[in-house]
Parts: sequence; C-alpha cells; structure tokens
Amino acid sequence: MKRHVYLEDIPLAEAQRALRQALEAVGLWQPLAAETILVAEAHGRITATAVWAKLSSPHYHASAMDGFALRAQDSAGAAETHPVRFTLVDSPEDAERARRPAQAVNTGHPLPAWANAVVMIEHTQAVSDEAGPGIEIRAALPPWQHVRPMGEDMVATELVLPANHKLRPVDLGALAGSGHATVTVYRRPSVAIIPTGSELVAAETAVSGLAPGQIIEYNSLVLAAQVAEWGGAPTRWPIVADDLAAIKTAVQQAAQTHDLILINAGSSAGSEDYTAHVVRELGQLLVHGVAVRPGHPVILGLIAPHAASPTPHSPVPIIGVPGYPVSAALTGEIFVEPLLARWQGQPPYEPPTLQATLTRKLNSPTGDDDFVRVAVGQVGDRVLATPLNRGAGVITSLVRADGLVRVPRFSEGLNAGTAVTVHLYRPPRDIERTLVAIGSHDLTLDLLAQFLAEKAAGLRLSSANVGSLGGLMALRRGESHFGGCHLLDPDSGTYNDSYVRRYLPGQEIVLVTLVGREQGWIVPPGNPRGLADWADAAQAGVRIVNRQRGAGTRVLLEYELGQRGIQPGDVAGYDHEEYTHLAVAAAVASGTAAAGLGIQAAARALQLDFVPLTHERYELVMTLATYESDLLRPLLELLHDEAFRTAVTALPGYDITHMGETRRMTT
Repeated sequence: MKRHVYLEDIPLAEAQRALRQALEAVGLWQPLAAETILVAEAHGRITATAVWAKLSSPHYHASAMDGFALRAQDSAGAAETHPVRFTLVDSPEDAERARRPAQAVNTGHPLPAWANAVVMIEHTQAVSDEAGPGIEIRAALPPWQHVRPMGEDMVATELVLPANHKLRPVDLGALAGSGHATVTVYRRPSVAIIPTGSELVAAETAVSGLAPGQIIEYNSLVLAAQVAEWGGAPTRWPIVADDLAAIKTAVQQAAQTHDLILINAGSSAGSEDYTAHVVRELGQLLVHGVAVRPGHPVILGLIAPHAASPTPHSPVPIIGVPGYPVSAALTGEIFVEPLLARWQGQPPYEPPTLQATLTRKLNSPTGDDDFVRVAVGQVGDRVLATPLNRGAGVITSLVRADGLVRVPRFSEGLNAGTAVTVHLYRPPRDIERTLVAIGSHDLTLDLLAQFLAEKAAGLRLSSANVGSLGGLMALRRGESHFGGCHLLDPDSGTYNDSYVRRYLPGQEIVLVTLVGREQGWIVPPGNPRGLADWADAAQAGVRIVNRQRGAGTRVLLEYELGQRGIQPGDVAGYDHEEYTHLAVAAAVASGTAAAGLGIQAAARALQLDFVPLTHERYELVMTLATYESDLLRPLLELLHDEAFRTAVTALPGYDITHMGETRRMTT
C-alpha cells in the first residue's frame, strides 16, 4: 500500500476548531440525550435538567433536641432565683386546660401545634406536687428555640440542584430529602478503544514472557481509565493486527454502538499505519497531523453511519491516537476530555495551576506547542519545576509528573530560571509536602520513597538522577532539599568532602550516611569475557557502558583507570552514557555492552552476574537548615527504623553499618 504522509500539520487551536465545526454540522456539539436513573446510582453523573423540591424539608415543625415543647411566652420571668413551673401534658386537650403546658419530645418529633419552643432536658428539673407531674426551668426561652421549622432546609418547589451539575454524595441526600427517588442525567458517552498493532501482546498474557519485538499493550488501559474518570463508559476492544480489512471491520462494529472511537497506534505515516486510510474510506478525514509535541500524528475524523445498520444514527467521531504512551495520554487530555465534557454539559476541565521556576533549559521545536511534563517541589520559598525525560515512549514520566508546562509554538524553548505556569496533576498541598532529591542514583532512594509513603502520611520523595556533581550544583542553586553523593577524591582517596568544599562554599553542610555499597562490573550471566579487574575494561573485544559526566561511578572509573595508565580512548564504549545503575544493567542485559560499572543490586535485578571491585560510602548531602527542618525529620527517622534497615539489608551489595551517621562541615 502506498504510504500516506500527513495531510497537514496544523496548529492545535485550528485542529480543535475543525473537530468542533464538523460536530456542529451534524448536531453532535451538544449534550447527549438524557436518561432517568435511581438517585442511589447517580453519584458522579451530571443533571440534565433542574431539580425542584417535591417536599419541604422538614415538612413539619420538628424538635431539634430531646426535651420539652412549650410556649416561649410562658417562660417569661424564669431565672435562677425564680424558677417557672410547667405542667406535663399528653394531648392538645390537656394543653388547652393547663396554664403552662409542656410536652415531652425527642429530636425529630413533630412539635405540638400549640408550642413554639423546646427546652433541652438537661436544662429542666422534674417536680411533682398537688398539681401533678411537671418541670421547672430557670431561664426564659425565645420563640422557636431548638425547633427546626417546616422548610428550614428546603421548601416545596424550591430549586434543589441546577442543570449541568455534577452530583456529589451530599447532593444525593438533598435529592432524596426533597422527595426524589430518581433523577434525570445526561447519558454517559460510550467510547470504544481499539488498540492496533501486530507486535502487541495483552498484559494478561504477557506474564510468561515476551519474545523480541513484542510489546505489552497498555495504552488502552490508560485511555479507558481516562475516559471513565471524565464520565464516559469505555469499552476496550481486543488487539487488532496491522491489517487494513480487520481494522475497518473493528471500526465499523464500534461505530454501531458507541458515541466515540479511539483507535490507538497506526496514526503515523509508516507502511503499516492504516488509521488515516480507514477513516478516509469509512467517512471523513478532518485532520492528520497536529503541531503538538508529543502527539504529533493525531488523526481526527467522522465515521459515516453504516448503510446496513438497523438503527440509523449520526456519524461517529473518531480520533487516531498516537501509539507512544506519553503521546496517547496527552491526546486524551487535549482532545478527548473536552469532547466528553461537552457531551455532559460541562466546560473542559481546568486543572489548578501555580507559578514555578524552571530548573534547567528546555529546547522546543519552533513550530509546535510543546507539552512538557515536570516534577514540582518547593525548596524554601521557591517552587521549582524540573523537566522529566522527554521521550514519547517513557511511561514513567507520566507516573512521576506533578504537572504540565506548555511551551508555545514559535518559541525555541525556555531558559533555566524562567517563571512558568504549571498545570498541576496533584493538589498544591502535595507539592508543599514533597522532598526533592537531586543527585546520584541509588536503589535505596526508591525504598525511602516507599517507606515515607507508608509511614509519613502525605509526604512524598521526588528523585531526579543527574549524578553526584549535578546534585551538588542543584543544592548550590537551591533547587533540592538534598542529593545523593559518592564522589571519590583521587588525591586523598576519601569520598565527598573535597567536592562539597569546592561546590558548596561558605555554607553549613550536613552529610548523612545512607549506605555502604559495592561497586563492580555488571556482566552477562557466566561472565563470558572473564572480567576480574579494573584494567579489563580495556580488554580487546570488550565494549562497556559508562555513566554520565559528573556521576560518582564515572569519577570512580576514571580514577581507577588512570591509576593503571589507561586512557578513555583505550576503552570501547566509554562514551556510551546512561543515567542510572539500572540503565547500565539494562544495556548489558540487552547485549549492547559487555560490561558496565555499577552496584550489585542493579545486576541482581536483571539476573546478571557481578564482579565486586571496591566498597564506597553513599551519603546524602544537605544544608544544616534542611537537616533541622520538620519536613526532613520523617526521612531521618526512617534511617533508624528496623523495617527499613531490614529492607535495605535484603538488597545485595549493601552495608547498613553506618546508616544514619552524620557529619557536619563548614565550607
């Protein structure tokens, strides 16, 4: 089949306008039809019409307390030194005969017609004399004290809820209390989600392992959850192979029973990207290619009604969702959510925002609106936004993102230090309770994050892996609370001190030992190259994977190779850089490298072998002010927590002998 390149690459606003105009033309840019459902099943639904009270609430004058109903005017003159006596009665006739009648009532009981106040039982004293049983009170009552008058909550015919209102738990009570057992709401939009790709494997069947080239299909899980969160009713279609006829059949079937179709993957211009062809053959292709990053190859269209359908219906909008997970999620946010909101009588969702300072430069394509996911934290009085990994296939950036920064098209990017508006995925309070760690990578930081979440409610640990030197520079700029550091001083053979003095001058610094750990060669099972020493990095036929510049592991490797007279140019793969120990292990496991320097736990995680070479101390570096702050206290306490220490000990290659020890330095 002939490849089809993008019809156009239009601005986001123009693409959204094209979809809206097409839907308006066929009567689909309006709320969906209404349906009547039980109030008990209506939580989260949107009212299609205004709701008016059928009953007053309460529909009678009700006692608000346990006590005695009486006439307020009969209590005039009551005082501590002048009690007023009331006669207890049981009927209207008795009340008419009594001079000062009082009738026992409980909370919620109807107030006798002759009464207009209630005295609390604890404010009375029982008496019994020749006049019979009665009570005395020692304070006068105003009219309607402790009484819920009829209609206090709502009066029959009063507006209870307006149309286009999302029903909350308390609203269900108001509906029932005003006499409604059912409520009229907009029908939930039904959305078919069709994943395509011959390489895809369902998550449920991938547990036994994957062959090279196979990919676990999870975009439909993300899209379905988004649809449900936005009030829609998602249907996940079985995976459809890259076959034009099969995809056409799935789309035609989905169009008969759904309001919207999301077809995932196949929206680009490759030889097996069929979505544009399907939309063109079955209906109208509106847009192919939108100037946004990520999510460039979005497709927007309408599927015509099936001629053989027994129930004629309107065209069905279809959105071709790019296959990369970050692109897919963003497509949902900018195209699907506004449409589902419109169909339910709601405005598009507007997330909370805050102003933050960008921690590093962002380069953006000049012709596209660039949506950048960021981690956000507050250090002192500064709110900081750190861009996450930009890869469109990096699902972890979605998990770790606290918000989104939009860089407008025709901008070449943003410089570090620029004030940006962050559209938040989390409540602002979560940002205030976030510990920001920027520095060297270590697996125990993930354990710290886990234990903090379990034992320090509301406190989060956000980590960015930039290497030990990068961490010290971030601390110097006031962009983090602390950073992991394991920098070997080649002159003294000690760790961290000389670097702290050099990069953090004039400060009170505290170094807290997290762990001792082994560094060594991460190698394939069986160590086929027989690596045993530092010098083996230069062995003929050995290609290594290195860490990025500024990483403590790279500094260590440079030192040890230099001690042996080995130059970087003598080592194959020396310029192949990764940012974490796990990434180094992954490079070895994939066969792109024969070895890489890292920690034993990373090797064990991917079932690789490990050749120990040295032992080092990994410390957390922070200012004295941070060390003494209330925000950091739960983390420091964890270093002495037996459960946490046991969990670290279970990781291979770690030593907790000095965990929690502190050193202070005045630089």
